[in-house]
Amino acid sequence: MPGRKRSAPIDNPSPRTTRATRSSARRTAAKNDNDVIPDVVKEMVVEVRKAKQAAAENEDTPTEPPRKRKRPGEKPAKPSKENDAGNDGNDEETEFEDVPIPAPTIQTMVRDTDDEEDDDDDDDDIQFEDININGAQANTRYEGPKTLDLDLTAYMTSLAPKKGDRRKALGREEKDRRIETHKVHLLCLLAHVELRNRWCNDPEVQDALRPLLSRKTVGFLRPRASLNQFSRTESLRRGISEAKEVFRTRFEITERGLQRALWAENLDQLKDYKPPPDAETTRNKADFLKAAQTLRGSRDVGAQLFCALLRSVGVEARLVCSLQPLACVAGAPTMPKPSSKTMPKATQPSKAEQYLAAVAKHETKFTPTTPGTIPRSRLGHPDATSYQIPSLLAPSPSTSPPLPTPKTQVKKIKGESPFPICWVEILDHAHQKYHPVDPLVTFSQFNPKVYEPPSSDLLNSLTYAVAFNPDSSCLDVTRRYAKAYNSKTRRWRIDGLVSSRNGLKGERWLRAALRRYQPPSVTDLLQIELNELKAAELKEPMPRNVMDFRDHPVYALERHLRRNEVLVPGAQVSGTVGSAGGRGGLERIYRRRDVKVARTRERWFRLGRVVKGGEVPVKVLPKMKRKKKGRLGDGDDDEEGEQGAGNPVFIESQTEVYVPPPVVGGRVPRNRFGNVDVYVPSMVPRGGVHLPHERARRAAFVLGIDAAPALTGFEFRGRQGTAVLRGVVVAAEYKGAMEAVIQGLEDMEVEEEQERKTRMLLAVWRRMLKGLRIRQRIMDGVDEEAEAEAEARKQEDKGKGKEVDMPDFDDTATPFHDDEDEDSAGRGGFFPSTNLDSDDEGGGGGFMVEEEEEEEGGGFVIE
Repeated sequence: MPGRKRSAPIDNPSPRTTRATRSSARRTAAKNDNDVIPDVVKEMVVEVRKAKQAAAENEDTPTEPPRKRKRPGEKPAKPSKENDAGNDGNDEETEFEDVPIPAPTIQTMVRDTDDEEDDDDDDDDIQFEDININGAQANTRYEGPKTLDLDLTAYMTSLAPKKGDRRKALGREEKDRRIETHKVHLLCLLAHVELRNRWCNDPEVQDALRPLLSRKTVGFLRPRASLNQFSRTESLRRGISEAKEVFRTRFEITERGLQRALWAENLDQLKDYKPPPDAETTRNKADFLKAAQTLRGSRDVGAQLFCALLRSVGVEARLVCSLQPLACVAGAPTMPKPSSKTMPKATQPSKAEQYLAAVAKHETKFTPTTPGTIPRSRLGHPDATSYQIPSLLAPSPSTSPPLPTPKTQVKKIKGESPFPICWVEILDHAHQKYHPVDPLVTFSQFNPKVYEPPSSDLLNSLTYAVAFNPDSSCLDVTRRYAKAYNSKTRRWRIDGLVSSRNGLKGERWLRAALRRYQPPSVTDLLQIELNELKAAELKEPMPRNVMDFRDHPVYALERHLRRNEVLVPGAQVSGTVGSAGGRGGLERIYRRRDVKVARTRERWFRLGRVVKGGEVPVKVLPKMKRKKKGRLGDGDDDEEGEQGAGNPVFIESQTEVYVPPPVVGGRVPRNRFGNVDVYVPSMVPRGGVHLPHERARRAAFVLGIDAAPALTGFEFRGRQGTAVLRGVVVAAEYKGAMEAVIQGLEDMEVEEEQERKTRMLLAVWRRMLKGLRIRQRIMDGVDEEAEAEAEARKQEDKGKGKEVDMPDFDDTATPFHDDEDEDSAGRGGFFPSTNLDSDDEGGGGGFMVEEEEEEEGGGFVIE
């Protein structure tokens, strides 16, 4: 390891050092040599001088002076012939080529402090000028080199994420549960907004709000039809502005409105969870009417009352709500963890105490002044100084509540999102267009781009924005307010889930959920609005980062293609995008319409198509590896590969419709398994017909015609597939006969079922009647007095609620029974039995069509 750079001797300074500096350094060194310079420095200087003297004695040629700096335009000097052999083009090596360098003496310097960095090594003589020699101790001792231990393990451990901070991955069951919860929550929120929309149509609510608007404002809100298009729009804009300002100054926000629902990672977060004390208290229609009369409530109720206010004066207004259901995808924000630094409940001041403390802190005391010195005296009115400012304190309960006074600023609840949950859309008849209006949160109108909160807002998320009309019909208007609907908003919705198991189920479910709120008819206004929303979706700009291209409906990246997706040959590039940090280079962007699904030959055959001859596969899928439990990962193919390297796949343009062999002479062509492949209706052979009835094979057997089982698909359980056979394929000329026989077989089965039920009922009745006959024979030999006592005891026990016992018979009374009834009487069978499988005649009883007593064994028989 090389040591520190040696210091140059004082008597041989560097050429770059000036003459004054050298003389000054010599005088300073000579003066303070014995007083200030440490012994270690003196030893170093002596050793350097000795080394230089030894080098001068052994040197054959004098040292060459330093070369001059090359001037501009000067040609380089030719090297001498003596140095051609050892010179390889480096001038510096030529300078020190013949100079023998002695072995340097390595010394170790121990720094007193580590505040300063190492000195500059470019100039060896200047290093003594930066040392504070006067402040150094003369008797400093050298204690030897110190070892510096660097422990990077603890430092890297501190930078590593903690185990508790890592979010656990969701399993399949948890994902399905969240999807179902999301659906139920979404339906509940839709019903909630529908109910509030009906309350906005209530006549009492509208009568309470109508006096807020002046006649002039109402005139602006309902412009005359004789005005031109621009004037009508400006009149509506001015009327909305005045109504918004009046409502903003009159309405007071006192409660907390709806906010985003979050998942809890564990149950500990829900133990001490309580709804906020200032949560909205509007539960029924009476509370809503009270809020309209007092103009107090949450900002959501305020938006709903503003909608009712506009409807009361004839403005066609819609109530818009941004629904906040629980997320249905992984990676959504969760509830914040409870803080351990919260104060104990006993030491926390109450809401009233906090309010009084805040009022006392900001209270201002005015000193009494003379009437001539107050500012109101300069208004010029003689009674200006006698006007008393009304008190801001709450009125006493005995007095009637005054009308709400205008306020200059709307109160906001701490902790609420700065973006609205509910707002209003009004119809501009001049342009046949809806415009949004928010009177309480953003104070905006006719600007739909200010309603979407950022992704960092945990209390509000614009995912579903639905607009309810006065007739309770609604429309999804999310695309009007979302800035990146396709790339960001859509992936948080149920209709944006794209997976191998879900597919388009989410989109179909949302259409079915909104079908209840569809308008009764498609009007011209509705068609114009649908076209506007579609155009807004198409005008959405291209995403700027790679992650937004995943599952994008318009654009696609090659890295995001699924296993069974390929680009069509000759796909045009729409642009490029760079990865995060620019390390991965630029990636090409393609249109989603140029992405096609590729399938194997077997998969295309199940869709009724076959690959054309001579087609080259567009891709070869590698064989999928089995997991420990024997299940496969995500894939589209359920069959084994055709080649050892993988499964070749083809796109739809490389296939054609499958044409099966026709039925000839009543004989149906079969595959090697004796079936007919009928995965789709187009695969039925020409001249044949598919009868998907469960009794079709029996009907063909009865008629004695040729019929082949129809293979309609497979049922897969893991990797194993079971063929599904449904009906048969026969010649078309036998269709009528087959249907007649199938109908006859169904009628026969109905008759057999009815006959079976009849036999069962007759057997039950026979059993009951036979038991009654046996009881009658037993009771014939019982004394009348004993029977009366038994009946009295039975009634007495029945009145007391006791269990009735069988009567005690006289020992002299011998019941008559025959051999047939002995078995039944021995079993105590007084009740009908449902055992219908017994062939014993004594095992049943009931009504008989024709009955006669048998001489042997007794009983009844049915003929």
